[in-house]
Amino acid sequence: MQIRDLTLFVRVVAAGSLSQAGRDLGLSAAVASKRLAALETDLGVRLLHRSTRHLTLTPEGETFLAHAERMVREAEAGRDAVGMGTGQPRGLLRATVPASFGRLHVSPAIPDFMRRHPDIALDLRLSDSMIDLVGEGLDVALRIGVLPDSSLIARRLAPNRRFLCAAPDYLARHGTPQRVEDLLDHNCLKLSDHPGWMITPPGEPARLVRVTGSLATNNGEVLRDAVLGGLGIAMKSNWDVGAHLRHGRLVVVLADCQVDTEAALWAVYPSARYLAPKVRAFVDFFADRFGPCPYWDAGLQPTPSAAPPPPAVRNGDDVRPG
Repeated sequence: MQIRDLTLFVRVVAAGSLSQAGRDLGLSAAVASKRLAALETDLGVRLLHRSTRHLTLTPEGETFLAHAERMVREAEAGRDAVGMGTGQPRGLLRATVPASFGRLHVSPAIPDFMRRHPDIALDLRLSDSMIDLVGEGLDVALRIGVLPDSSLIARRLAPNRRFLCAAPDYLARHGTPQRVEDLLDHNCLKLSDHPGWMITPPGEPARLVRVTGSLATNNGEVLRDAVLGGLGIAMKSNWDVGAHLRHGRLVVVLADCQVDTEAALWAVYPSARYLAPKVRAFVDFFADRFGPCPYWDAGLQPTPSAAPPPPAVRNGDDVRPG
């Protein structure tokens, strides 16, 4: 068995398409098919059921996949280790970032990152979905919010200041909430998978407020456009609406309350014995670019009683990557 054939097999399963996996690896469909057939011949079993429209794992393929993924990771780690002593990040770096944040704050920085690291080839994917890094063959992700428990390593890159906000026109028509309970009488716009808003009134414990409204969406830009259009009240991050707040197109509601204080910007990547130079370069670059006082928060007053930022974590444990 050759590592390149194992890599192809893992990529085929992640992509769900032999031709797409071939394109990802720079192979023609014919060459990719030939290599996969050679791997099955070496193993003496069929790994995939193939039809014109679908690829599904055979029972033997299911069993072999975990072993193949591990061998590919070990081979990539060995390849990266060769470059450790030189300190020169190189190779293909597969990364994913949230779509709205990526367009506003990651995309403008990419030319500078590529100039600093000319030996890195970047495959950058913008998506608001929680992508399986290992399953999709990705090296690193930027994520916003509270991270679920997982085997991934996480490094906190920047705080994520959130506010309840509305357009002046909406507040003129419907009044301005004075207490948290007043939100129940307003049109509250929220993300589809959020049960409500975590709010901490002054001197009180945080509590989940189950708000309702006429719009729920899985896209932050839709939410931003709706609140700018005077449709209702929304929870938004300062990196997204800071300019609108400064120019008076939006105003903060319940400014004395803290909102979703555990949210932050994180870099996450699969657990390994050491951090590959290309991943370290990406994470360090954006840690320096954003940092504990990101440029989009310039001029904001510190959040009252804000807790100090937590260290990098894995499953709640104190783990410092690299």
